[in-house]
Amino acid sequence: MKTLLNIIWFVLSGFWLWLSYVAVGLLCCLLIITIPWGIGCLRMANYAAWPFGRRVVERPGSGGGALIGNIIWLLVAGIGLGLAHIATALALAVTIIGLPL
Repeated sequence: MKTLLNIIWFVLSGFWLWLSYVAVGLLCCLLIITIPWGIGCLRMANYAAWPFGRRVVERPGSGGGALIGNIIWLLVAGIGLGLAHIATALALAVTIIGLPL
């Protein structure tokens, strides 16, 4: 069932989200300061393309540095990728097949 859901997801929206994550990741890798976020963005591209059956693991030891990193991530790439997710959600909500996804 996971494979079927992943195929439907990839065809309807996963490819476009993967493409946007890869583009933002490569853009972040061009700038020296944002290379760690670019690498993280390229890792998240795989989750955007093939999400079902994966698990996110929380890192409890992250502190104030992670907060600063998250703020930088939000300003550099998070807003644009968030808008891409909202546009994808609205497009999926229009179709009967995409509504459960």
